[in-house]
Amino acid sequence: MSDVLAPARLGPLTLRNRVIKAATFEGRTPQALVTDELVQFHREVAAGGVGMTTVAYCAVSPGGRTDRHQIWMREEAVPGLRELTAAVHAEGAAVSAQLGHAGPVANAKSNRSPALAPSRMFNPLGMRFTKVPDARALAEVVADHARAARLARESGFDAVEVHLGHNYLASAFLSPMLNRRKDDYGGALRNRARLARDVVRAVREAVGDTMAVTAKLTMEDGVRGGFSIEESLQVARWLQDDGAIDALELTAGSSLLNPMAIFRGDAPRKSFGRALPIPVRWGFQLVGKQFLREYPYRPAYLLDKARRFRAELTLPLISLGGITDLATAEQARAEGFDFVAMGRALLREPDLIRRWSTEPTVASLCTHCNECVPSIYTKTHCVLRTS
Repeated sequence: MSDVLAPARLGPLTLRNRVIKAATFEGRTPQALVTDELVQFHREVAAGGVGMTTVAYCAVSPGGRTDRHQIWMREEAVPGLRELTAAVHAEGAAVSAQLGHAGPVANAKSNRSPALAPSRMFNPLGMRFTKVPDARALAEVVADHARAARLARESGFDAVEVHLGHNYLASAFLSPMLNRRKDDYGGALRNRARLARDVVRAVREAVGDTMAVTAKLTMEDGVRGGFSIEESLQVARWLQDDGAIDALELTAGSSLLNPMAIFRGDAPRKSFGRALPIPVRWGFQLVGKQFLREYPYRPAYLLDKARRFRAELTLPLISLGGITDLATAEQARAEGFDFVAMGRALLREPDLIRRWSTEPTVASLCTHCNECVPSIYTKTHCVLRTS
């Protein structure tokens, strides 16, 4: 049996294999609560053989959603979440909740709540300026993460993933481009990393050793003047020294400034533009080519950057980006990455991991067209999948 498909430890958990379904917003929570369709989405992936699936996105507060059609962690959500986790467990997989605050990526108009950002900026999603939180408000954000983690545990989740990437709130604080503060949360990197570290420590304190705690960290924003790989390496070392996480998932790019640095492959500008609400659609027609840049796809496209983290850290790492076949997953494992995370390939074929056990050379049918990306505004799916 391939080492990728063998059982592995993640903190207090034993996963049946080293493959994690990456957090990709499912678009199946129109009332910000679990639906039968959301349960089926994760049940299907679990039945398809992953070691753990990740529910995305579980916001820690109403204003922390990217829009109002996302779950935010509250008592009302617990019964549905329990149904979801039970369904995943019945298929033999573990399940994680991605926790975070969208910050400047939030649509304030949709949420009917101000979007937070480290410094004042115009947010095109809500067509209004962001709100700059003071130290007291940031302490509330930290407390919200801890409360959300406790609710995740109550709901039957095996793990939580803290979102420190893609210029969501904690990631925006890390970025020198977006964080122009002069207080204890701005300036030097140690100050800019304060919120991220406080959040992770609070989550660990809230759940103790009863759950695995992972974090998703951006290696670089992909824009000039943004968060750099050198800074990310230092933040990763601090997270490791803090001892609050069981593994670190490495990503790249910015949902706010350069989203295609996350995905690679075709840039679905026409479909993306059609999915956006007016008047955001009009603005996108003017800047769409600059916003959705096109990067060529290649297998394991983030591995070059991730190797630097593997060389400098002892913390377990999760490799993400361009893993669509067993050989590429085994390459990441051979280079010292403890787990692999997959997104688009599992949208195309939820049963791909189960097939690897009998067809080890089978490759995903995903074409990297990225037409699944704009589908988040309706119901996230692979447009090429027929059943």
